Amino acid sequence: MSTQDETLITTEVSSGRTGRGDRPDETVLASRGLDVHYGDERALDGIDVDIPEHKVTAIIGPSGCGKSTFLRCINRMNDQIDACRIDGDLAFHGKNVYDEDVDPVALRRKIGMVFQKPNPFPKSIHDNVAYGLEIQGYDGDMDARVEEALRGAALWDEVKDQLDGSGLDLSGGQQQRLCIARAIAPDPEVILMDEPTSALDPVAASKIEDLIDDLVEEYTVVIVTHNMQQAARISDKTAVFLTGGQLVEFDDTASVFENPDDDRVEDYITGKFG
Repeated sequence: MSTQDETLITTEVSSGRTGRGDRPDETVLASRGLDVHYGDERALDGIDVDIPEHKVTAIIGPSGCGKSTFLRCINRMNDQIDACRIDGDLAFHGKNVYDEDVDPVALRRKIGMVFQKPNPFPKSIHDNVAYGLEIQGYDGDMDARVEEALRGAALWDEVKDQLDGSGLDLSGGQQQRLCIARAIAPDPEVILMDEPTSALDPVAASKIEDLIDDLVEEYTVVIVTHNMQQAARISDKTAVFLTGGQLVEFDDTASVFENPDDDRVEDYITGKFG
């Protein structure tokens, strides 16, 4: 445990920057005893965590510790992996998402996903955003909803005159914001982000961080990141996973980075391993 006065990560943590720290924690996602195996290999080991609504929760830890596996469990993306076995509970608003009566497609409408590399479809900007709505059979004003999602992703002003142009022609940062617009268009409650800035330059990454700060007013955001400074800047809560798929610390971001309870967390944050 740290006995130093200075923070372990020398950057301003989000509880001071955003003012969200005063909000009460209302749990939207909760896991209890969550175990994941890929064949005989254990990827997650008995994860217990409560993720609060309308806050940013960062998941950090060394490569191979189960961060992305946990993220993909939340909206059942691991269903697509035949060798994956999941035990325990993972509840969304109190309902175990792995119950037999839960429709994974319907679940993913409520829990959207943004991946590490921008992956726009080979379609127009408009049709990229409209894609999920069309699959749902949305019968409202499609153009208005597309505009609303692009505005929500801080992209509208940059693309409003080229909506018929290909999403593939946008810059990397714009493509990632297009993917975020696509994720929020169906009006989810939760947005999962798996290292959404790792493939971007610093300027584009900064825009995504600013966008996350805006999105959390409407959505719950869970982000996997290798960048500990980023986690300290943008998150309200931080979960630290370590080798073996163990969750070793989960607390307010300021507490995790300034005074962690577990010596292994301090070792990871200060670069002694990982």
